[in-house]
Amino acid sequence: MAVITQADLYFKDYSWTAIAPDNPKVTGEPDSTLLNRKEGYEIIYFINKLCSSWNFTQKASATKIEKMIRNEVPSNIHSQLNIKNWINDNWNNSQY
Repeated sequence: MAVITQADLYFKDYSWTAIAPDNPKVTGEPDSTLLNRKEGYEIIYFINKLCSSWNFTQKASATKIEKMIRNEVPSNIHSQLNIKNWINDNWNNSQY
């Protein structure tokens, strides 16, 4: 079950028009695929995937992930796997 939905997102400036090769119905584990930080469908999927992987069930955790992606993950980190690893490594040091 999804922890966060479009209505729950903290930031409201996402694009909701997936353009090829972005697929709003992407499935699978975070991997070397690039994460578009401004594409709402990708962000929701990615956040919910991390919540599932890490057994997070609270919207507050999902919001923290969203804020970290937007404000803390270095802009030179692009792949889903590297973003996931960065969030995992920096979870306890986050300002959120």
